[in-house]
Amino acid sequence: MFNNKKTLAPLLVGASLLATQAFAGELVINTDTSDPAPKAAFAAVIEGFEKENPDVSVTWNLFDHEGYKTSIRNFLTADAPDLANWYAGNRMLPYVNAGLFEPVDDVWEENGLNDSLASAAASMTIDGKKWGVPYTYYQWGVYYRKDIFEQNGIAVPTNWDEFMAAGEALKAAGVTPITIGTKYLWTAAGVFDYLNLRTNGYDFHMALTKGEIAWTDDRVRATMNNWKQLVDAGFFLENHAAFSWQEALAPMVQGDAAMYVMGNFAVAPLRDAGLTDDQLGFFQFPVINPDIPLAEEAPTDTVHIPANAKNKADAKRFLAYLARADVQTEINATLGQLPINSGSSVADDKFLQAGYNMLSSTTGGIAQFFDRDAPAEMASAGMEGFQEFMVKPERMDKILERLEKVRAKVYK
Repeated sequence: MFNNKKTLAPLLVGASLLATQAFAGELVINTDTSDPAPKAAFAAVIEGFEKENPDVSVTWNLFDHEGYKTSIRNFLTADAPDLANWYAGNRMLPYVNAGLFEPVDDVWEENGLNDSLASAAASMTIDGKKWGVPYTYYQWGVYYRKDIFEQNGIAVPTNWDEFMAAGEALKAAGVTPITIGTKYLWTAAGVFDYLNLRTNGYDFHMALTKGEIAWTDDRVRATMNNWKQLVDAGFFLENHAAFSWQEALAPMVQGDAAMYVMGNFAVAPLRDAGLTDDQLGFFQFPVINPDIPLAEEAPTDTVHIPANAKNKADAKRFLAYLARADVQTEINATLGQLPINSGSSVADDKFLQAGYNMLSSTTGGIAQFFDRDAPAEMASAGMEGFQEFMVKPERMDKILERLEKVRAKVYK
């Protein structure tokens, strides 16, 4: 853990002198933003907050990712900071249920966040209350070889029939419609998430990952049957279970595959491999059920006030600052990701711009990703089942029955 204590008074001043300062109090922040870009971004946020709030002294405790995961429950319980970063959706649910996070509806209401952060509001809400402030996310969707589509007269699909037709046209041209590498399982979860969100909607998807719906439910089968259409049609890369997600980029770069259901972090390696922005495009995962609002997959980073925090007043001031459009513009320029505030500006990058336009206008909700939304044991079993299904779709019933047994065990 790295401790970076920032004060406005010299370190050598005595306690009596400190007592005379105009500090409202010390604000203690714990984060796991230890990678270079997140560390620089958070340092700038703290510096800006202190500049505007000279009566607050910030102590920043910086953890590595794995250390933070194992420490957060302990420090929330025994020695709570005033603020801690975490993740939205069901990932924050255990700490809300344990009474370890403070509701911050007043911060949202007093600062107009229900409007400016509307796209992420659902993922920050549990039992009708807001439990933190989101400050960055990135989009998932379909990245595709724009030039291959154009060469074959294929329009960007907006619904399921068009998506299936595009895949058949690509196959007829000798191109694998969808590349994917499922060696490390989570890529298959991204496909499942989108199919379920489009088939059944955000509320159903969240209820499933919270263990409230059986995996043998007919609505889950409907999602799997839509997936089976893609598998049976031969749309996915052969031998995908032998490839990592990075290795599965190669067929797309070489022009042997045309689409990838993936997060925006795939853009940099695709560019590094030689694809130009004229060759590479992005589109929203198509509509399956037109009656269901379009929800998106966008892992979201958040900051929360622990229930046991000592300085909740200044913590709320920090959350209000972090939620501002100008602050989110600055932090995300450093992160290379997307601000959530609808009044923020986005870096001059066509994929970030496309993601921002999509996410800031979504009304269907923001999912966090299967292994964030579901408990670890359920997520692991689910992703193993998804990969198996993509190889052996005829095992669908057995896979769902197995996942239902895991659900019964995990959500006791």
